[in-house]
Amino acid sequence: MKHYSVMLQAAIKGLNVKDDGIYVDATLGYAGHSSEILKRIKTGKLFAFDADSEAINYSRHLLSEISSNFKIIHSNFFYLKEKLEEEGASEVDGFLFDLGLSSPEIDNEERGFSFMKDGLLDMRMDQSKDFSAKTIVNTYKEEDLLKLFYEYAEEKRSKEIVKEIIKYRKAKEITHTLELVEIIKNGVGANYFYKHHPERTIFQALRIEVNGELKAIEKALPEAIKMLKKGGRICVITFHSLEDRLVKQIFKKYSEVDEIFKGMPDIPEEYKPLIKLINKKPLTPTEEEIKENSRSKSAKLRIVERI
Repeated sequence: MKHYSVMLQAAIKGLNVKDDGIYVDATLGYAGHSSEILKRIKTGKLFAFDADSEAINYSRHLLSEISSNFKIIHSNFFYLKEKLEEEGASEVDGFLFDLGLSSPEIDNEERGFSFMKDGLLDMRMDQSKDFSAKTIVNTYKEEDLLKLFYEYAEEKRSKEIVKEIIKYRKAKEITHTLELVEIIKNGVGANYFYKHHPERTIFQALRIEVNGELKAIEKALPEAIKMLKKGGRICVITFHSLEDRLVKQIFKKYSEVDEIFKGMPDIPEEYKPLIKLINKKPLTPTEEEIKENSRSKSAKLRIVERI
């Protein structure tokens, strides 16, 4: 199975792994990052989260060949703090969040993530859940679809796309990916469709909604910051502007002094920054990596350290 872990070396270097540390891979996927972390810890422990059973089964076998110092937690990282506390890991040396889809998930048309291959409209990371992309396009009210596509796809022709979905589903349930792509094309017209490719961001919006992706970041990232040991690091790899903006805002909030206390000689302890930015601007993939794996092109890596 071919899977590229985006910005692998930069992320591992950014984590600054200690051989006795406790590390958390919040997005295990197919264990590219987890494998490299596990190779570097002798007496420490790796906790890895994923909601995808296929990824977990593959990764458990891969990691077992490296070391036994790991535990895979079958859960979305939305429950990061609760699950780690259950394991007695309330203080952590490093967190890694790789917020992209893995290549096997994209390439498997049966998972419904790809707008280039025909498959069922699914997009569930956790396949034990009933809620899928098909549920959204067939049951959401017009205003809810509109809000979803404006906010998560930032698509200016959302109104036309939603009207076409509503019209189509009155006659027939929408069940397949390429069926939805055709509906999007009919909504905006071929000229706009081939020039701007709105299907990319509409599929992105559906995936975010199905898996609660932004809500998970909003909850888990501040929790991770508070669980970090002094000198501990968090590395976050994002792939689109919505994710990156949210991560940037959270890091800004916890790395700056509150406006009220700026310039004061004695800042109360609870208002002091918890983290410092290791890179002011996000790191991006090298030209060499982009050539090898074109999907890495939009990746951005932000790193912070607990102070």
